[in-house]
Amino acid sequence: MAPDLQTLAAQVGDRLQRLGWRLATAESCTGGWVAKEVTGVPGSSAWFDMGFVTYSNVAKEQLLGVRAQTLQEQGAVSEATVTEMAAGALARSGADVALAISGIAGPGGGTADKPVGLVCFGWATRDGRLRAASERLPGDREAVRAQAVARALQGVLDVLDR
Repeated sequence: MAPDLQTLAAQVGDRLQRLGWRLATAESCTGGWVAKEVTGVPGSSAWFDMGFVTYSNVAKEQLLGVRAQTLQEQGAVSEATVTEMAAGALARSGADVALAISGIAGPGGGTADKPVGLVCFGWATRDGRLRAASERLPGDREAVRAQAVARALQGVLDVLDR
């Protein structure tokens, strides 16, 4: 059984604290849920810097520096976009690692190419590592969003282990 969100958030915090690193988040379909879980961990102010909720494309451009061309050519739900979101969150914060999430949580909004449940993740570190992944997550809107939070947090742990 997968660990619960608070356990994952606490594990991320523990790892970041041991490294002396801070985290930033850039969220779209999760609407700040990662930041909520992270700030629910006592002492998170020692390792959480800031979170961006950039639901619209305009917000992604203005707050994170995602290129309009990327959004037009690849779409908001793409590995190219979450890579730029993560890099933008890192550049605009005092963090050492950033995560980004953009997806189609449903129930509507899906297409044949980008179905409901498709979520893209990006992670960037101050030392130049950049990683992206996409997953098709099952369930209703709430289930997709919860799984996306878990996957994003697990991704931070994975990035820090490398």
